[in-house]
Amino acid sequence: MQGVGFRPHAYRLALELALGGFVLNDERGVVVEVEGAAGAVEAFRARLAGEAPPLAVIERVEWTPVAAAGEARFAIVASTRGSEAATPVAADAATCEACLAEVFDPADRRHRYPFANCTDCGPRFTIVQGVPYDRPRTTMAGFAMCDACRAEYEDPLNRRYHAQPNACPVCGPRARVVGVEADDAVAWAARALSGGAIVAVKGLGGYHLACRADDEAACSALRARKHREDKPFAVMVRDVAAARALVALSDAAPLQARSRPIVVARRRADAAVAAAVAPRSADLGVMLPYTPLHHLLLADAGCPLVMTSGNVSDEPIAYRDEDALERLGAIADHFLVHDRPIQTRVDDSVVRGAITIRRSRGIVPSALPIIAAPPLLAVGAEQKSTFCVAKGSRAWLGHHIGDLENYETLQSFLEGIAHFETLFEVRPQVVAHDLHPEYLSTKHAVELEGVALVGVQHHHAHLAAVLAEHGETGPAVGAIYDGTGFGTDGTVWGGELLVGDLRSFSRAGHLWPVRLPGGAAAVREPWRMALAWLAEAGAQPPPALVDAAGGRWDAVASVARDAALSPQTTSMGRLFDAAAAICGLRTHCTYEGQAAVELEATADGVAAEPYPLPVDDRLVLDARPAIAALAHDARAGAPVGEMAARFHAAVAAATAEAILRTQVAVAVLSGGVFQNRTLLAAVRGRLTDAGLRVLVGERVPPNDGGIAYGQAAVAAALHPAR
Repeated sequence: MQGVGFRPHAYRLALELALGGFVLNDERGVVVEVEGAAGAVEAFRARLAGEAPPLAVIERVEWTPVAAAGEARFAIVASTRGSEAATPVAADAATCEACLAEVFDPADRRHRYPFANCTDCGPRFTIVQGVPYDRPRTTMAGFAMCDACRAEYEDPLNRRYHAQPNACPVCGPRARVVGVEADDAVAWAARALSGGAIVAVKGLGGYHLACRADDEAACSALRARKHREDKPFAVMVRDVAAARALVALSDAAPLQARSRPIVVARRRADAAVAAAVAPRSADLGVMLPYTPLHHLLLADAGCPLVMTSGNVSDEPIAYRDEDALERLGAIADHFLVHDRPIQTRVDDSVVRGAITIRRSRGIVPSALPIIAAPPLLAVGAEQKSTFCVAKGSRAWLGHHIGDLENYETLQSFLEGIAHFETLFEVRPQVVAHDLHPEYLSTKHAVELEGVALVGVQHHHAHLAAVLAEHGETGPAVGAIYDGTGFGTDGTVWGGELLVGDLRSFSRAGHLWPVRLPGGAAAVREPWRMALAWLAEAGAQPPPALVDAAGGRWDAVASVARDAALSPQTTSMGRLFDAAAAICGLRTHCTYEGQAAVELEATADGVAAEPYPLPVDDRLVLDARPAIAALAHDARAGAPVGEMAARFHAAVAAATAEAILRTQVAVAVLSGGVFQNRTLLAAVRGRLTDAGLRVLVGERVPPNDGGIAYGQAAVAAALHPAR
């Protein structure tokens, strides 16, 4: 990748070993030629990759002997561009320790400078406007370097050599608080936060809304103003020790990754955060500062801070200043802004354990493997929208955009595609899309001219994404569990057993189908799915569940019998919703997956025998007996944790049994339901014990954020590059 300091690394190493030759970038990567004493050349070969800069991504190293040219000196040579580029810019990277030391050193010229960076850290993807990656093609173009910064930039022995965002307080971007005269804007904002204010903070990829995480009044006010009723807020903490005071961390490595994602972990019982930070959630999302501005803000405030997306619920985050002032003006008391423009809107990435839940800032635009792809575009699904461009052996999965349900999100989606096509010089010949004809992404695909269209079934895309990430082509059996996906038979799938490869699949089995009372209304009101499943099982509902329907139980029961109003579904996500409602945990949702999240939290750590959930000869998972038993226990007042645990165990046992009966040696577990750690661990454990090789997505989200990559993998397999 460009801009990660590999050429100066090679230069410094060659000088140390007294080697002659040169280093340059070309369209494939880095080319180095060295000559000198045999021992020195061998040492160079051994150390070149082993001591590479932290942001460098080395896919392979190839060595070829050449005739000596008599070069006594080593030089950095101007880059060549003989064909299309394949060495794009890196992702944004968290502030390195060297820059951080300068920021907190009163004697350093960058003391308390919120935008310190070097070749090893700082903004990349969010500021780049075009290729090749150099300063005039970034949002730093308007900042002319002072003499001191220019000297650093031009010195191959300096760690800021060709660091395109290089700047200092004399010549670089500046922070300010809107409407306030302050010598130190960050210190002023920190005092406001300490006093209970809500501050909109401009970061790398957009605005955050911040407040004290231990201030109940401030957190409640933020929740009310943002119209975010229950969905948890993320919390930024100063260091790992502060994170461990809030959550149980078995491994701090994900928290300290250069991407600095939000890490979702089990909340400690004594965590000093306000109840309004994560209502009724057993987990908490924590992250470390990733810019000097964040480090200074956390140090000055002296407490953990809520750092949630700068938007009103269901809207994209604000990243342009005028838009932020307009959209966030009714939420934030103050605005901490700066004058470095953001080119690309990027949310924070989210990980849970080893699994990436949201692939965005700090990870995008790193490449993923793909097999022999022509120039192609995959447009993803509707929710958790991403897109993917690919060519050759690389695919670039775009950043999280959100749900394609309003004009601004759609525009962000289209702008993102155009930006990636420019950065990676992809002119699509093939375009892959979901089978659902009403998805806005599908409509965009079919409107494109001069391309070959490939329709990819939703759950096949989930299967293909995991196979492609692991460099597999299949065959494999996949348990693909999610909320909604358009099936090849025109019904709503979501609890699928597929056997297939990158090119094709067959539906080997599925969850027992039930009605979806009122369509999308059932997603927001899990009691409707409970009604549908109880009717299918011939079981009586707990009285509290009927009461939660607010007098609509009989009317919705009538709707459930009408095929025109209640489509049929095999959705595993909706089954989990039904179980949560029957247990009395959640009858109405304010965000997607809320019922299932609370059901998992209740089951965590509870050992219990599974409810009966048989698998018939057609590999149909018949959840009716499990639902009937669950309803019986709920009416009898059984402990909720025990009921939730027995339900999870039932789904896990039936899933493993069905997979084993296909007699396929490789199993894939994917779809949004497998964000559930309890379910994933139970199914994976059973299959591994039985000798199967189990694949799950790690770098690619199991939810719909990975659909575009799976579509690209299928399209490449069907239309291989020539």
